[in-house]
Amino acid sequence: MLARLASFAVRRRRLVLAASALFVVVAAAIGTGAFGKLQDGGFEDPDAESTRASDVLDERFDDGGAPTLVLLARSSTGDVDGADATADGIALTDALRDIPGVTDVESYWSLGGAPPLRSSDGDEALVLARITGEEDEEDEVVAVVHDQLAGRQGVLDVSLGGPDAIGAEITESVKSSLGRAELIAIPLTLLLLLFVFRSVLAASLPLLIGLMAIMGTLLVLFVLGSITDVSVYSINLTTALGLGLAIDYSLFIVSRYREELGRGLSVPDAVVRSVETAGRTVTISALTVAVSLSALLIFPLYFLRSFAYAGIAVVLLAMVAAIVTLPALLAAIGPRVDSRRARERAAAAAEAGGAGGAAGITAEADGFWHRVASVVMRRPLPIALAVTVVLLVLGAPFLRLSVGLPDERVLPESSEARRVSERIQADFPGDTDAAFPVVVESDTGGAVDQAALSAYAADLSTVEGVARVEGPDGVYQDGGPVDAGDTPAGPPVDPARFVRDGTAWLEVVPGVELQSAAGEQLVEDIRNLDPGFETLVGGSAAQLVDTKDTLLSLLPWALTIVAVTTLVLLFLMTGSVLIPVKALVLNLLSLTATFGAMVWIFQDGHLSGLLDFTATGRIDTSMPILMFCIAFGLSMDYEVFLLSRIKEEYDATGDNAASVALGLERTGRIVSAASVLLAITFLAFGTADVSFLKLFGVGLALAVLMDATVIRGLLVPAFMRLAGPANWWAPPALRRLHRRIGISESDAPDTPDTPEPAYEPSSP
Repeated sequence: MLARLASFAVRRRRLVLAASALFVVVAAAIGTGAFGKLQDGGFEDPDAESTRASDVLDERFDDGGAPTLVLLARSSTGDVDGADATADGIALTDALRDIPGVTDVESYWSLGGAPPLRSSDGDEALVLARITGEEDEEDEVVAVVHDQLAGRQGVLDVSLGGPDAIGAEITESVKSSLGRAELIAIPLTLLLLLFVFRSVLAASLPLLIGLMAIMGTLLVLFVLGSITDVSVYSINLTTALGLGLAIDYSLFIVSRYREELGRGLSVPDAVVRSVETAGRTVTISALTVAVSLSALLIFPLYFLRSFAYAGIAVVLLAMVAAIVTLPALLAAIGPRVDSRRARERAAAAAEAGGAGGAAGITAEADGFWHRVASVVMRRPLPIALAVTVVLLVLGAPFLRLSVGLPDERVLPESSEARRVSERIQADFPGDTDAAFPVVVESDTGGAVDQAALSAYAADLSTVEGVARVEGPDGVYQDGGPVDAGDTPAGPPVDPARFVRDGTAWLEVVPGVELQSAAGEQLVEDIRNLDPGFETLVGGSAAQLVDTKDTLLSLLPWALTIVAVTTLVLLFLMTGSVLIPVKALVLNLLSLTATFGAMVWIFQDGHLSGLLDFTATGRIDTSMPILMFCIAFGLSMDYEVFLLSRIKEEYDATGDNAASVALGLERTGRIVSAASVLLAITFLAFGTADVSFLKLFGVGLALAVLMDATVIRGLLVPAFMRLAGPANWWAPPALRRLHRRIGISESDAPDTPDTPEPAYEPSSP
């Protein structure tokens, strides 16, 4: 099939190239609108209790619920109770109420001087509000509020904070970081491609393939974003994988094309042969990466699902472009894929006839990666043990992994929203901006029993970690109501804010940090109360508890999907039972160092000064799963490249050790170059302002480099040598199955199980 596809691309190359160009133009014109369709949330399970609590509030209390926007007003007079500050505070409150999309506005001044909304020094006060609408609309409202009210308002200096302001800053930071990463990655990538290909024309091929994959994926995200929730963070994976895999696949096919030209094939025949052989490997590699990413689809968090949407789309589009558009390009440029000097050397070698071919074989036998494999296979056991121990030691920090949800500390210290949150936590009683709701629904559908609700509010106020509870009949602390004259909430609020249509809610102000073990315990303690009616606990701590439960319950299924499909695909390629299992184990081993570094750097805070982020003692809940699926897929990408050439040599010679050395030599340079180029793309995201994007970029760059060097260069040759002929064993039934449906770069039949020929590695 691939041979026919390649023949068509060669014969009708003008049509293929015209269609490809049209696709890029249309995809770019429509797909660039994806940014307007994507969301900045997706970190919660839509069916979790905490999410249902939020949904009830949004549905039934469109002018109520916990505050999502906080304005911190600092008086230049040093006293928020002064006449000028009071007048300006009331005007600020009224101006905020007048902005469309902002509801439930209350302030220190509108509540008659509520103590919790006044700083301990008396020079700052708070204005609380909620923003209604969809996530993308919330960002727009935050922008309007900032434009109209941030900065000097009379004697008040106003700053924006709260969950909505933090979310808006994160979204804006992601967009700016993406542009900065592209400005860094693309020029460096082009320079390295010139070094690898030694030809401007050849170096441009991966960029063209990457452009097709990226633009096509943006089009897919635009369509998906129009019908379902898709995270804006998926754009980062689109850019990194689109460019990285385009480079991988182009390098592999172009290098095979050059190899076939060197053997004397004509341009059309060399293109067809390259797609027929290397194209098969690219297809298997793409399917393996796509399968790894597809495991993210089983999670209900659309943050994770979005990476599956983007990843699967960009992988498959890069594959199609590599086996359809790239052959047409190669057929059009012919031998010019090489530099003039390289073409002159090839012509001289062709004139030398057989001597040139012998020289090529000798060069392969004396190449760097051939020598590395030879050295490793002389002492496979001690090298395998030493490398394994080192990787396990480097991965040990992962055993103390602690996860949480993103908060204001993922933003840089210069962030306005972060500074507001830190000021509130330091200077205001309780954690006012972290107040969370507990929703109560009537069992009968009628009015909520006010006496039972008051008793429940009193019980809530006794839970360890609760600073106070506010409800329709006042404020509760330490198991009882606070007298009106001493109430920290000021005058009574409108009960309609807390009770409506058979549903009520109580606002719990915590006295502990919610994104901590104490915050999680607080949620569990509240949920363990038995008030005699149904309750729903919301807020960030409840979301963290629910998210962890969801991810842990589905993680085994995701791992099973990745493992089983990987084993099947590698069996179809190799016909072996042992090699797929070995590849699975080695890839998991390669990730130990990456995950250990992830904890050591980003959780523990080592290198935080160099990388410019604030360590929180926790890592975003979704990141380990996301990085596992991406890194595992990419490591299998390189595994497939290497095994395909080893299998081809083994099918031709039946010599296990020699085929390992020659296979590593023929792919080592390609895999090394591809890994460095992909790592540069990921490292560019390490310059992001948001800390979990730094983790994403640095972690994946480390995973790619570790896999392409330590695993492919040391552990694969060692384990292949130790297993010997058993590498290629399979039960008779599976061997017959592989003969019928197997896939490989070689057209030779399976080599029967024979004793391994004697092998003496060449001298390094």
